[in-house]
Amino acid sequence: MSNLTFDDTTTHSSFSSGKFLTFTLAEECYGVEVLKIREIIRMQKITPVPQMPEHVKGVINLRGKVIPVVDLRVKFNLHAGEATERTCIIVVDVDGGQGVNQLLGLVVDAVEEVLNVTEGDVKPSPDFGTRLSTECCLGIAKIKDSVKTLLDIEKVVSSELEDALGF
Repeated sequence: MSNLTFDDTTTHSSFSSGKFLTFTLAEECYGVEVLKIREIIRMQKITPVPQMPEHVKGVINLRGKVIPVVDLRVKFNLHAGEATERTCIIVVDVDGGQGVNQLLGLVVDAVEEVLNVTEGDVKPSPDFGTRLSTECCLGIAKIKDSVKTLLDIEKVVSSELEDALGF
């Protein structure tokens, strides 16, 4: 797997439609807006940081920048899986507060593809009584014969940026 980099010229028509990078976690498919993604890198050694929550795996050095890494499987309370050759880190650019953007790595099982999701493909997220379904979901996209959960990645990682990482 080679590193992929996304440029800032990708556009989207509204909050719930546009281009989404899809990836898998525990055989479930999720999507993140392409505009939030800076690159996809191979899994590498993650340096642990003491006293972090279990889902904050530590930090990596990416071309001289120290980037915190979150394991989305653990964050979403999914069963822990073994890393494979397809396990990778998606580097996202999120609002770290006070107008400062922060790069953050997300460990995922595998990257699938970039999809153009239209508003007609997206249904509201059902309320399962969990925080993830109501706060962190942009909606559920039905593409072909599959269902993909579209994530608001800034809400997914907001607690790491504010509480655990001090940003």
